[in-house]
Amino acid sequence: MHPSGGASPSPLPAREAYRLWAGSYDGENPVSFLDRLAVAELTPGLSGLALLDAGCGTARRLAFDAESGPRLAIGVDLVVEMLAEARRHPERSRRLAAGDLLRLPIAAGAFDVAWCRLVAGHLEGLGPLYRELARAVRPGGAVVVTDFHPEAARRGHVRSFRDAAGARRLVEHHVHEPAEHEAAARAAGLELRAFREPAVGPSVRPAYEEAGSLGAYERDRGLPLVAAFLFAVPERRAGRR
Repeated sequence: MHPSGGASPSPLPAREAYRLWAGSYDGENPVSFLDRLAVAELTPGLSGLALLDAGCGTARRLAFDAESGPRLAIGVDLVVEMLAEARRHPERSRRLAAGDLLRLPIAAGAFDVAWCRLVAGHLEGLGPLYRELARAVRPGGAVVVTDFHPEAARRGHVRSFRDAAGARRLVEHHVHEPAEHEAAARAAGLELRAFREPAVGPSVRPAYEEAGSLGAYERDRGLPLVAAFLFAVPERRAGRR
C-alpha cells in the first residue's frame, strides 16, 4: 500500500504481480499490519478447528503455536511462486495447494473457519468468491474476509510493491464498497456478524517509521485502510437439507 506517485503507470494482473512479489512479500506494511489486528479480533478461537486460508500467499499467516492453534490449517493460492516461498519456512503449514479461489480444490463443508484476506480487491466481482467460501465452511462455521478499504483508494492509495530491481509496481485492484461485500455474502447464504474498519493510528506508526514515511503517517491518521468482515454460516441454510 502506497500513494500512487512513483509507481509504474500500468497495473499488473494480480497473478503476474504476485509472481514478482513472492520473494519480498513477507515484509510488513500498514495494510497488512491492520489486517492482522482485525483478523485477530474477528476470528473465533481456533484451537481444535480446521482453518482454510483462501489466497494464503506465502502462508505467513499459517504458523501457529502447537497448543492453541487449529488442528488443521490449509492454504490455497493460485501463484506457485508464493507457495514455493512458503515451503522455505518450516514453521508454516505444510498443507498447501495451488488452486483458483473461485474453484477451491476442497470438499464442501470441510472447514470450521475460512479466511480470505486482502484478496477480494483483485476480483472484479464478489459473488463467486463468497459462494466458494460459503461452500467451504460447515454450518455454524465462520468466514472472515478483509479488503483494501475503498476510502483509502479514494484518497489516492494503491496496491503496489517493489520488484527485485527496486521498481515500484502497481497491482490490478477493483474497489468494492462494504455494502457490495455484504450483498454478495448474503446472496451466498452468509450472515454478517461484525464489521471493522481499522484506521491509521499509533498502533501502526512503527510500520510507517520503518518505511521512512512519517510524513505519510501524519497525513493518513484516522484513514481506514482495511475493511474487515465476520460472517456466519447458518446452522440451517435456506434451500438445503
